[in-house]
Amino acid sequence: MVFDSTGIQRGADGIARYEGLLPNVVRGFADTVAAHPDRTAVVELGGGTATYRELWDRALRVAGGLRAAGVGPGDRVAVGLPNGLAWMLGFWGAQLAGAVVVPLNTRLAPAETAFVLQDSGAAVVVDSVDLPDGDPVEPADPAPGDVAALFYTSGTTGRPKGAMLTQECLVSSAENVQRCRELDVEQSNVSLISVPLFHVTGCCSQMITQVLMGGTTVLMPKFSPAAFLAAVAEHRVTLLTSVPTIYELVLRHPDLATTDLSSVRALSYGGAPMAPELVHRLRVAFPGVRLGNGFGLSETSALATFLPDAWTDAHADSVGFPAPVVDVAVDRPDLDSGIGELLVRGPNVAVGYWGDAARTAETFVDGWLHTGDLATVDGEGLVRIVDRAKDMINRGGENVYSVEVENVLAEHPDVLEVAVVGVPDDVMGEKVGAVVLTRPGTTLAVADLAAFARERLADYKVPQYVRVLDGPLPRNAGGKVLKGPLRTATDWTPVPRR
Repeated sequence: MVFDSTGIQRGADGIARYEGLLPNVVRGFADTVAAHPDRTAVVELGGGTATYRELWDRALRVAGGLRAAGVGPGDRVAVGLPNGLAWMLGFWGAQLAGAVVVPLNTRLAPAETAFVLQDSGAAVVVDSVDLPDGDPVEPADPAPGDVAALFYTSGTTGRPKGAMLTQECLVSSAENVQRCRELDVEQSNVSLISVPLFHVTGCCSQMITQVLMGGTTVLMPKFSPAAFLAAVAEHRVTLLTSVPTIYELVLRHPDLATTDLSSVRALSYGGAPMAPELVHRLRVAFPGVRLGNGFGLSETSALATFLPDAWTDAHADSVGFPAPVVDVAVDRPDLDSGIGELLVRGPNVAVGYWGDAARTAETFVDGWLHTGDLATVDGEGLVRIVDRAKDMINRGGENVYSVEVENVLAEHPDVLEVAVVGVPDDVMGEKVGAVVLTRPGTTLAVADLAAFARERLADYKVPQYVRVLDGPLPRNAGGKVLKGPLRTATDWTPVPRR
């Protein structure tokens, strides 16, 4: 195996697990507080800081406030705050109270947020820095199989679904990150989080891993390339994890040439394909730094595979090898190409979708997660994602499902037919494009269509390009829209951003 595989046992269910792993993240947090009470746990850029003892004590008061509000074990607590100390206090307060955290995407439209709150049955919504406050409580001690968080992921049918991550998912994910990235807990580990905490990359791969390791988390409430570079230098950041779009913007910024980046030891990327040319530029900008490409989903608590430094230059098209306790397989591979649907199993895989038995049964079969991604696995074990069976657009690391946008645009009274595709973009990777056929006798203003979408969708899902057809959408003999020709079109009308 490419990664450290010591202390791993495979159970009767076929799933490999780490021996002696903590039963829950609360125990891990408590152990860190006991070992490093005065170490800086979190720094919010432009905001507050807290040591591990301060973070623990304040989170216990949040837990007390939640208990006083009637929150009990297993109740859902939604956290709808931007990246910051308050977000971490809301998360850990809910964990200490034994609740299930529901991270809210702060970029969702009101109707989308309302659906998540209704679907999860959240008892409390933490969306203000005036956090719940009460007398400290005895920390919860949940079982490994207890659900710890619901991460809502966009659905291919336009309806989000809550991936149920257990305590075992979270602690297994943290151990996967440590081993795949070769992180030494005896060293100073300072991680800059430039992606949202409401995604598993920011929450699971970075924040939770840092807390269990006793590292320092530096949080960016809002990304800017200048602030990113300044934070690396000022706080002597050692670990970077982000999406290719952010690295592209950082590498283009004029401050790069004069910023001291010598503290960085490891830099990983994921969430979107990384061009080999960008990998080379990262090598130049961060000489001697270990690079790595991580791949995962909300359903895998973030990291499922990882491409380590020694393989990144020659295999930039790969997402790497399975993490130590992760198995991958290809379902029904094509005899010639070897391409099939990527399957994943491991203790980091969600146990299903909240309140949705039908989609759980479709996606989680005999212990395997059907990812919906088309992939190959070569003789060395390298995984390559070759297409997205879920018809998804990756806009700078944010997943946009075409059908979700199509369903909204189809409600416009002047729209007869619509197809949504990804439009290539140098910075974002892809942007959202809508191909529209209007109803006879109507004239559609692109700005009006965009305004219609903004009222119903998160801003990153709103089309930035529109193409109005004078004839029907191309279809195959079975009536299915052919999106291939639409993706290669160049006659797009840009939609002004607000």
